[in-house]
Amino acid sequence: MPTHDSLTTTITDQLVHGAHSLESTDNGLTVHRLPAWARRQAADPQIDMAESQPSGVRLVFTTAATSIELEAGAVRFGFRGVPARPHGIFDFVIDGDVTAQASLKNATVVTIDMQTGERSVEASPPDRIRFTSLPAGDKRVELWLPHNEAITLVALHTNAPVHPVADDRPVWLHHGSSISHGSNATRPTQIWPALVARSRDLNLVNLGFGGSALLDPFMARTIKDASADLISVKMGINLVNSDLMRLRAFGPAVHGFLDTIRDGHPETPLLVISPILCPIQEHTPGPGGFDPDALAHGELKFTALGDPADVAAGKLTLTVIREQLARIVAERAADDPHLHYLDGLELYGPGDADEHPLPDNLHPDAATHRLIGERFAAVAWPS
Repeated sequence: MPTHDSLTTTITDQLVHGAHSLESTDNGLTVHRLPAWARRQAADPQIDMAESQPSGVRLVFTTAATSIELEAGAVRFGFRGVPARPHGIFDFVIDGDVTAQASLKNATVVTIDMQTGERSVEASPPDRIRFTSLPAGDKRVELWLPHNEAITLVALHTNAPVHPVADDRPVWLHHGSSISHGSNATRPTQIWPALVARSRDLNLVNLGFGGSALLDPFMARTIKDASADLISVKMGINLVNSDLMRLRAFGPAVHGFLDTIRDGHPETPLLVISPILCPIQEHTPGPGGFDPDALAHGELKFTALGDPADVAAGKLTLTVIREQLARIVAERAADDPHLHYLDGLELYGPGDADEHPLPDNLHPDAATHRLIGERFAAVAWPS
């Protein structure tokens, strides 16, 4: 509980950076990374879950407080028959340095049946995390929210006032799949987009959504309408493992996605990134699915269920998508000098698989997030 001398600060959008909006609920403010109209157009439980998980979102303020407590509620998602995932972590940053981590002890738990899609819910009220014995004097605080839990913010409790601060650094807006969302990373500052943003001193807006980088028109419109100094879009893996479209539809969809972004950002540096290596779907099309043998042993692993022979009929693989994206960007760049292409194999490729295998055959682990982030920071946005 807060100490007798604590001050309570209601959380407003002035304190929250990297989110699209805050939805007022009975328990507080639920963080969203997509606008309400886009969520309505999607009408999809997967993206509803992903966009409610505040990957890249943080509270930012200055304070002289030596004790800071956050009151918040969390929703944790898991799968029936598979061990629960680790609790989401809040990273506490003082003047740019990560100094502590904490997790909410209690949270609402949503368990998903992978066979039927049925969900069961065990509700829990908001909880609190506390950071104490902080250095005296004014300091800039960033409290990075978990990338893998839905969060409802209630209040800050401190022993000195908190003051919102503006962030005048260049805004980097990034869109991608679960790999950009954070996948198997362990902490919010350790997902690869956060590693890049912190190393390059950028103001991150992360539109990485697990299972949901699908060239949706509402996503392109969201990017078009957002403020951004740098934009990157990483596309491919979800199109393959969802088996969503064929080659004939893919090219026009990419063009339409980029056209919409350019309607709002005609000269903003725009980087198109093709998929990183994923051996199970390099030459085998989707759909992707859960590996039943692994599930039988309580493990969550993925496998490709398509037939490589169907590539001739227009089914997509990661190899096909890389070839097509390189061609499309090269053609468009003739008239768009601010458009660039990055082959995802430069971030994680065949030479990395032995030392950094994908634990579930699809998503990188924490060490591989760092590898991808370091490489991206070194090669992105050529001058």
